[in-house]
Amino acid sequence: MEIRRITAGEVPQVFALMMDVVSRMPSRALFAADDEAYLYAHVEDLGEIYGAFEADTLVAYSVLSYPGQQEWNLGSEFGVPTDELDKVAVLDATVVHESARGRGLQRTFTQLREKRARERGSLYLYSTVHPDNTPSRRNLEEAGLTLQFTRPMYGGKMRHCYAKRLE
Repeated sequence: MEIRRITAGEVPQVFALMMDVVSRMPSRALFAADDEAYLYAHVEDLGEIYGAFEADTLVAYSVLSYPGQQEWNLGSEFGVPTDELDKVAVLDATVVHESARGRGLQRTFTQLREKRARERGSLYLYSTVHPDNTPSRRNLEEAGLTLQFTRPMYGGKMRHCYAKRLE
C-alpha cells in the first residue's frame, strides 16, 4: 500500500470514495460529508489530504486542515486567541473503505498529520468525532488528544471535541 499526498487531479476520486463509504453508514449523523470545493481547498490552500492507494486504487484518505482566520476554525470553539488562530491544525475527515479496514490506516494518518502540523509550526491540534464512532475516538485518544467537550456541530450533529497542545 502506498500513502502519499493527494493532488488536485485526484480530488474526484476522494469525493467518490467518501460518497461511496458514507452511503453504507448506518446513520448520516456519524459523518459530516464535505463537498468537492472543500476538498479542493484542502489540496490547494487550506491544508493537505493524504491518500492510501492499493494497486493504484484509492482505498482511504485523510484531511489535515490549516483553517487560519476562517470563521470555521475550531480554535475559536476552544478559545484560541485570534492572533494565534494561524497556529491551529485540525485532524479533519478520515475515510477508509471497508476493504482496507483493520490495517491501522487511521492511526497511520493521525501520526502523519500530527508530524506535518508540527513541521508547519502549529501549536494546537484539534479534531471532532461522533460519540458513537469508537474506532476514531480510540485513535485520537491513543494519539494523545483529550476530550474537552461534547456539543452539536455541523448542522446539529453531536460531536466530541478533542484537543492536543503541540510543543
